[in-house]
Formats: sequence, C-alpha cells, structure tokens
Amino acid sequence: MSNEAETQINNAGEESYVESFQQLNVHDNEHVHGETEQAERTEEEYGQSQLTVRAIVSTKEAGVIIGKAGKNVADLREETGVKAGVSKVVPHVQDRVLTIQGTLDGVSRAYGMVAQTLLDSPPAAIGGSAPPVGSHPIRLLISHNQMGTIIGRQGLKIKHIQDVSGVRMVAQKDMLPQSTERVVELTGNAEGIRAAVWEIGKCLIDDHQRGTGTVLYNPVRNLGSNGGDSRGDRSRSYARTGNGADFSEHPPRGYRDRTSPPGNIDEGEIQTQNISIPADMVGCIIGKGGSKISEIRRSSGAKISIAKTAHDDTGERMFTIMGSPESNEKALYLLYENLEAEKQRRSQQAQD
Repeated sequence: MSNEAETQINNAGEESYVESFQQLNVHDNEHVHGETEQAERTEEEYGQSQLTVRAIVSTKEAGVIIGKAGKNVADLREETGVKAGVSKVVPHVQDRVLTIQGTLDGVSRAYGMVAQTLLDSPPAAIGGSAPPVGSHPIRLLISHNQMGTIIGRQGLKIKHIQDVSGVRMVAQKDMLPQSTERVVELTGNAEGIRAAVWEIGKCLIDDHQRGTGTVLYNPVRNLGSNGGDSRGDRSRSYARTGNGADFSEHPPRGYRDRTSPPGNIDEGEIQTQNISIPADMVGCIIGKGGSKISEIRRSSGAKISIAKTAHDDTGERMFTIMGSPESNEKALYLLYENLEAEKQRRSQQAQD
C-alpha cells in the first residue's frame, strides 16, 4: 500500500486504537437480554438508523480495500455516504480493523462494495483453505453481549439471515484477545454480504443498549507479551469501551488524550457495570487477603463488589463496578491485566 494512501487514512483520524480485556462477560445492568421492549421499526426506519460495524481484515486485504492512493475507500465513501477507515499498520501484526459508520443502508452497501473489491482483486491468501469461488470471507466484529440477538433462540435467527442472504455464517465461540468482541465470518458473494450485513445491522440496532460497554478489539495489543521495553506501558491506554464506534474527531496525541472518557460523557456521571468472571479465576482477581482487588479499587477509584455465590449454573461470579466512566474503564483494564497474567501463568505450568 502506498504511503500516500496510508497518510490519507491516518490523517482522517480513522484508526482503531482501543485496548481491552478478554474472558469477561460485560452486562448492561439495566437491560436484560431478550426483555427490552421496543416499537417495531419499518425497513425504511432501519435503513436510516445510524450504526458502526467493524471487521478484521489482513494487511493485504486492507491494501486492496484502500486502493491506490486511497481511491477505493474514497469511492466507497462517496457512493454510500459512510465514514470508513482502516487502522494503522502495526509491525509484525497481520490484523487490521476496518470501521464503517453511517446509516444501515450505507453500511450494508459499503460492505457489499468491500466484498466485491476483494473478489475483483483478491489478495494473496495467508494460510488456511481457499474460500469458494465467487466469494470472499468478511470477518465482522460483534459484541459478545449482542451475539445472542444475532444467533437467536436455537439458532433460528442466524439460520434466517443465512437463508435470506445466501451467505454462510460462522460465529466464533471465544472472544478475541483482550476484548469482548467475537468474530462472525460471512462467506458469500457481494450481494449476499450486503444482505447479511443489513440483517445483522437490524439486530444490532434493536439490541443497541447491550452494545454499550463493549471492549473493542485492538490488534496492537497482540504485541504485549514478548517482554521488550517496559517503557511501553507508559504509552498504552487502558480499556476504552463504547458502543462500537472508534472514530475520533481529533486523533490522540499522547497518553493523556487516549485515556480520556469516550464521547461527551459527564465525568461526574456514575455508571454501573456487571461482569461475570469464571469461578476458577476469581481467586486471582481477589488476591491473597483481598490484596489485588483492593489495589484495583485504589488505582481506578471505582467501587467493586463481588457476589458471594455464583449467579447461574455456569458457576460464574458477578463483579459489580461503580464509578465514573473513566474509573470503570481503568478498573476493567486492571481486571484484564490480572486475568491475562493468570492465564499465562497456567499456560506456562501446563507446558512444564
């Protein structure tokens, strides 16, 4: 990809710089899944509803999507009216994040155009099996909390989306590293991708409340566990959560900017988030004599309470975090740090 194209994307401030945590199930405590009542929307109302849909693309796919001197992405914006960008290249990391924001009509058409572009100029495959002729996989990033809406009871919704679009859909079970997003892979032709994104978008619009608090996947975080210069900790922010949007009017210029609360939220506002943590990981969060959880409370400024018993048959325990948006985000990041460290410790023990 040309430097000119990369500069065009970067100057627009359209880069994914969000960092987060894994293996946490974040809930909006005011909205229980499947119980939110809302008036039915018409297809026209859905089409004009605003949303952001992100996808993982490889570095080579990103180059095709952007095009020479940024021509392809510029054409996409002009034809669909969306805001679109690809995250910056990170050395030694293949993943980049494509973000498309606009009306559902524009976003779905934009993903159809992306699929067609990748079909017309297929990038060289990076391992794995080749997709069926006439199709190219699109890997959407979906909040773990919204996945149930897309799958539906007994898988009926995802079957419906596949039937009406002709696209094959595979939902990954695990959340991506250091995030609460999962991948839904769509494989089909360009029109099928457009139709599938339209149907998925309708689900996300209906269930938008549960998208709040999503910890966005950021490929940059894949660089974190190789030792290296400890000064790197000073330049990385803790978890930025939101409703999926990762565009910024003013790109971050330093650590202080990046750790600011997203959006125009009043810093005095107290928010509550409930987090389910696997029973066998609770001890590593609490620490000996409560030392670790006390440190997280002190460092973040958030109040954190822990349920004494499991909240359902999964055996998971509920952690409740209360504080300002910034405090809650820092608490989430620190929780992740402890969980990731424990996971790596156990993995190392298993290898030994």
